[in-house]
Amino acid sequence: MDFELTEDQRAFAQTARDFAQAELAPHAAHWDAEGIFPREAIAKAGELGFCGLYAPENAGGLALPRLDATMVFEELAAVDPSTTAFITIHNMATWMLGTWATDAVRTTWGEALTTGQKLASYCLTEPGAGSDAGSIKTRAQRTDAGYVINGAKAFISGAGSTDMLVLMARTGSTEDGAKGISAFAVPADTPGISYGKKEEKMGWNSQPTRTISFDNVCIPHDHLLGQEGEGFKIAMKGLDGGRINIATCSVGAAQGALTQAQAYMQERKQFGKPLASFQALQFKLADMATELVAARQMVRLAASKLDAAAPDASTYCAMAKRFATDAGFTVCNEALQLHGGYGYIREYPLERLLRDARVHQILEGTNEIMRVIIGRRMLDADAPDAIR
Repeated sequence: MDFELTEDQRAFAQTARDFAQAELAPHAAHWDAEGIFPREAIAKAGELGFCGLYAPENAGGLALPRLDATMVFEELAAVDPSTTAFITIHNMATWMLGTWATDAVRTTWGEALTTGQKLASYCLTEPGAGSDAGSIKTRAQRTDAGYVINGAKAFISGAGSTDMLVLMARTGSTEDGAKGISAFAVPADTPGISYGKKEEKMGWNSQPTRTISFDNVCIPHDHLLGQEGEGFKIAMKGLDGGRINIATCSVGAAQGALTQAQAYMQERKQFGKPLASFQALQFKLADMATELVAARQMVRLAASKLDAAAPDASTYCAMAKRFATDAGFTVCNEALQLHGGYGYIREYPLERLLRDARVHQILEGTNEIMRVIIGRRMLDADAPDAIR
C-alpha cells in the first residue's frame, strides 16, 4: 500500500493551489460578504479542467480517478470552501449527464459543462423529501411528445444561476418507491420552470440556493438519463462520489484553518511569549493536525475504493463523509479559538471557513444517515472482517 502521491497527483494539486491563490483567495471574502456567484472564476477553473475532472472523455471531461479529483478539490477548498463545493456539485451533475445522457444531449451539453462555460445544478431534495430521497413526489409523465414535469425541489445549489438541471423525478407510482424514480437533463430556462427567492444562509454565500418549481415543464424523450426507473440508482452512485467530494471540501477547509492557526501562533504574543511557546496550545495544534491527517487518509481510502468499484465502496464513502465533515468542522472551530477574538471577525478567514464547513455535516446525506448506512452494513455477519 503506497500512501505517497504520484507525480501527476502532485502536479494536479500544485496547479489547483496556484489557481486558488491567484483566482479565489483575493476575492473569496468579498464573494461571501456580498453573496456573489463567481461564474467568471468558475469558468477559469473550467479552462484547467476542474469542471469536468471525472466526467467521461466523450463529454469533454478528463476522466480522472476520484482519488485524483480529491487533490484538486482539497487545494481549492483550503481557500474558498463555498465556491469549491459548488464546483464539486457541478462535477457530479456533469458526470451524471456525461455518463447516462443520450448522444444528442451529450453532444449539445457535454463540452459546455466540462469547460465551465455552462453550469449545472443537481436536483434531488424536495420540501418534503430530504434524507428519505426515495419518497420524492416531483413527477415526470411520459407523453407522445416527451415528458411533462410537475413538482418542486428545495435547497438547490446554483438554482437560478445555472444552465442545466440534472433532475430526479417520479415516473412510476408512489408505491414503487425508489424503483419508480428516473433521471433527466432539463435545460434551466425551459418554460414552466420558476425559481424561489435566494435563501439567506449561514455560509456557502458565494453560491445561490433556491427552490425550483416545475409547472407542466415539457422536455423531449431523449432528455431521459439512462432508462426509466434507473434514477435512484444513478442518484446513489452520484452521491457516493458527492460524499467524497464534500468530505474533501471539509479537509480542505480544515487545512486552510490549520495553516492560519499555525502561523498565528508564531506571530501572536501573550505574557511576553509567542502563543507557540505554550504547551497547552501546542497540544491543541497537535490534535488538530492528527484529526486532519486521519480525515484526509479516510477520504482517500474511500476514493480508492470507489475507483476500484469495491463491493463496500458505499460504506467507505459514508464513513469518510461522516468522519471528515465532523473532524473538519472541529479543526476549523479550534483554529478560530486559537485566534481568540480575532478569529471571530471577518478580517481573518476563520469565521468564513467555519461557517462554510458547517453545512457539510448536513448535505449529501446527513451524518446521522451516514451512521444508518454504516450501522446496517456492520450488522452483516461478514462485516467485522470485510470493513477494516
